[in-house]
Amino acid sequence: MSGRGRLALCAFAATLMAAGAMLPLVDPASWMLQAAFLLAIQSGVGALARRVPLARALTVAVQALVVLLLLTVVFARGQAVLGILPGPEAFQQFGQLLNAGAEDVGRYAIPAPATDGIRLMVIGGVLVIGLAVDALAVTFRSAAPAGLPLLALYSVAAGLSGGGASWLWFLVAATGYLVLLLAEGRDRLSQWGRVFGGAAPAQGRTGSGFEPAGGTPLAPVRTGRRIGALALGVALVVPAALPALNGGLLDSAGSGDGPGAGGGTISAVNPLVSLQDNLNQPENREVIRYRTNATSTQDMYLRIVALDEFDGAVWKTSQRTIGEVPGVLPLPDGLSQSVGTTEIKTNISAAGSYKQNYLPMPYPATKVAINGRWRYEPAGRTLVGDRGQDTRGAQYSVTSLMVNPAAKQLAAAPPAPDALVKEYTKVPDSLPSVVKRTALDVTKGATSDYDRAVKLQDWFAVSGGFSYNTDVRSGTGVNAITRFLRDKKGFCVHFSFSMAAMARTLGIPARVAVGFTPGSPLSDGTMSVGLKEAHAWPELYFEGVGWTRFEPTPTRGTAPDYTRDQSPGGGPSSPSQPEASGSAAPTAEPSASDNCPPQARRLGDCGAAAPRDIQPPADAGTDVKSVLLLTLGVVALVLLPLLPMLWRIRTRSQRLRAGGRRTADVPAGTSLDGDAASGGQAAAAARAKATATASARTLAAWHEISDLAWDHGILPDESQTPRKAAARIVRLGKLEDESAEAMHRMAGAVEQVLYAPEPRPGTALEEDTQQIRAGLRAGVGRGTRLRALLAPRSSVRVVWALSARWAALTDRWGARRRRSLERWSGVLRRPSRQRG
Repeated sequence: MSGRGRLALCAFAATLMAAGAMLPLVDPASWMLQAAFLLAIQSGVGALARRVPLARALTVAVQALVVLLLLTVVFARGQAVLGILPGPEAFQQFGQLLNAGAEDVGRYAIPAPATDGIRLMVIGGVLVIGLAVDALAVTFRSAAPAGLPLLALYSVAAGLSGGGASWLWFLVAATGYLVLLLAEGRDRLSQWGRVFGGAAPAQGRTGSGFEPAGGTPLAPVRTGRRIGALALGVALVVPAALPALNGGLLDSAGSGDGPGAGGGTISAVNPLVSLQDNLNQPENREVIRYRTNATSTQDMYLRIVALDEFDGAVWKTSQRTIGEVPGVLPLPDGLSQSVGTTEIKTNISAAGSYKQNYLPMPYPATKVAINGRWRYEPAGRTLVGDRGQDTRGAQYSVTSLMVNPAAKQLAAAPPAPDALVKEYTKVPDSLPSVVKRTALDVTKGATSDYDRAVKLQDWFAVSGGFSYNTDVRSGTGVNAITRFLRDKKGFCVHFSFSMAAMARTLGIPARVAVGFTPGSPLSDGTMSVGLKEAHAWPELYFEGVGWTRFEPTPTRGTAPDYTRDQSPGGGPSSPSQPEASGSAAPTAEPSASDNCPPQARRLGDCGAAAPRDIQPPADAGTDVKSVLLLTLGVVALVLLPLLPMLWRIRTRSQRLRAGGRRTADVPAGTSLDGDAASGGQAAAAARAKATATASARTLAAWHEISDLAWDHGILPDESQTPRKAAARIVRLGKLEDESAEAMHRMAGAVEQVLYAPEPRPGTALEEDTQQIRAGLRAGVGRGTRLRALLAPRSSVRVVWALSARWAALTDRWGARRRRSLERWSGVLRRPSRQRG
């Protein structure tokens, strides 16, 4: 293969390796195969155009035209002329798909479904980046600037994933770029011929083959290294500076991979960026449907996650330790047996389009039956998906408590534990004093934390002059709170965050819960929850009751009974029996899944399925697929570093098995000293064959000794005779006594094979080889012995062998192609024989 051909192949590989960072963004990942196929066609067209040859600009233009034709065939065949030529209708189709793809990117969370619009964006983007890399690195012979489009491809993927792109993809993309740089350097050097080193390298160090006299690296290699280091550094910084474009309903940022099976932590950023968009959707698309045996659903808030940390810029979930989901969840913190509770059961079904890492559940849940990889975070009492697990299409059953405290129980609550108060009353130093001052004014005259909390709720929801408005600019920081207190317009984000912040300034532990309001009843007795039910509300802590919901947002949800004057006295109660929900009149309107178009059904936009009872998994802690993948991964991690050692063991065994047989093993009737046991041509042929076989065994053993010396730090020198090579190994390897004698015997056997008229190959080849190996090991330190075992230098012969085979294959293919071209050119040039 020519230097430019290798460079084109490296450019193709580098583009695919950088595109790998986009694999976690779209599910399924089959789009990558299609992109690789189209990219291969594009690269092949470029190679043919350069071979013609065409002008550089014309080569790039031809490739761009082929890319357009390929995209037309794949995405706009029905609108194209003759199914391949793009016309006005095809370009209109491209525009529609791109618009739809942009909407899907903002609509779905990562990984987004592979809709036609998203596929056009990712495949088209890979092809455009591939064209830029091929043009810069191959057509214009400048591989260093080609790192910029590769960096752009990786950075976009890292930015879309919120900076959560796996470090493995970064290493893959970086490796592709460095290989491209090295391929270009090799191609440039090959144009000047082979460059030899000047002065001999230092002891124990070999030349790289790219060093001029004096040992100074060549400028192209040095420049490539500098550019590579700069590009890799930029690749680490740029993703951190890009905004995270998280999509989907209440999506929490992050890689989505989750922690490992052995524990770990979970950390999520503010999930409310998309909440305002969901509340302003023209249609209330169904995302959850549930059935419960609660007598009333007015308090059936489906809680997703609690935001318990306020740093002045955002409310967010603090980093927490997570673990296995217990069979029975522990009782909520602070809940006393004197407080009335009712145990209820709720069966929940999520829509296929609803992707969330956290599991929506009534609070506080005491038991969850769900299939899949889920982990439990005890502080927030939430379930979080592990290794990409999400809620799409999930059906599960939740047993929870309906906590019914009395107002007097809340008013008489003792002080909360000091550690809890310290954690949940933190406010940033940047919080304006007007927030605390307003809280003190609103709660003036209150005699308990409960009275203060009720006064805050009523001030926001009733008497404070606030209005609900989803068009107000969203914000969660201190400026958003002060602006909201001044303008008195906002939606649930502003009400919940402001009340929680004000409660903290009063010394009341507070956090913000995010989830859904109860939804609307359907005629079949189930409850339907749509996008417009997305909600946020404050939770305040009272010792003896635990975390308690309040509702400061006007016209949204319902204020809890315990915040009203007519709150009933609470006492312990037994679990309720299944009853029909009765908080609102059921609607006869068709559900979102009725009469669903095929396209919407394929995208999972048809709402949730009817909830059903879910039996607990037979073994919630065992996932055969996960165990198998984990086992294969462990095996791969163990075997990969050991491959050089395993190859050397196998090679040594093959050589010594061939070289260890003595002359006594030669077939009867044959002698290696030239005397035939019986005359005739058959005996002579057998003798010649045996001699050749024995000679091959001797050379195999000698080859093994040379590699053993190389593994122990003695570089091979094929320019020396066997005797001088043996003396060199004895001297450098510090061989003594029997090892040195075995080395000289092997050299004599090789000289017999190579130079004697009547060869007498060695007899005890295996024993001598093992003796020499033992002597080499004794003459070096422990580190060298360990390296010779685990990372033998001679294993590089595998790479050489593969390279030689590839070169032979390409040479045969090139010769065959040349013969074919010559044959056809001869046919075309042959003059016609006409008579007349």
